Amino acid sequence: MIHSDLSGRQHGWREQLWTRRLTEDTFEVACLPFFSYGICYRDVVTVDSNHLVTGVVRKSGHRTLRVALVLEHMDRDQVHELLHGKAVDTGLPHEWLQGTYLAVDLPPGTDEAPFVEALEPLAQAGALYWEIDS
Repeated sequence: MIHSDLSGRQHGWREQLWTRRLTEDTFEVACLPFFSYGICYRDVVTVDSNHLVTGVVRKSGHRTLRVALVLEHMDRDQVHELLHGKAVDTGLPHEWLQGTYLAVDLPPGTDEAPFVEALEPLAQAGALYWEIDS
């Protein structure tokens, strides 16, 4: 377990990342980061003595599709169910955080179009925000 420093967004914030240790100070990311930009599944990172990420030393080619549902949106539960079904149907690894944040792994060569087609109208309706990070 290592941490990514998110204090640039809010003082003291850190994201916990599950990893596989490769050497004393290099780790392969074994989870889908929700908030750590520039870090994706299977990327290799270095850490300092406090187990905080200091840099990415090898990109895996994976990308992360992130979705944040708008809590106050009247159709939030239906949007959650729709996106969960979409994630299951595609067979792509995905994780939910508190039922509000979705992270989907996009392995190299994966076409994100099926997700984007579902996300765009929902974003335009104010139900969610989304992005793809690499």
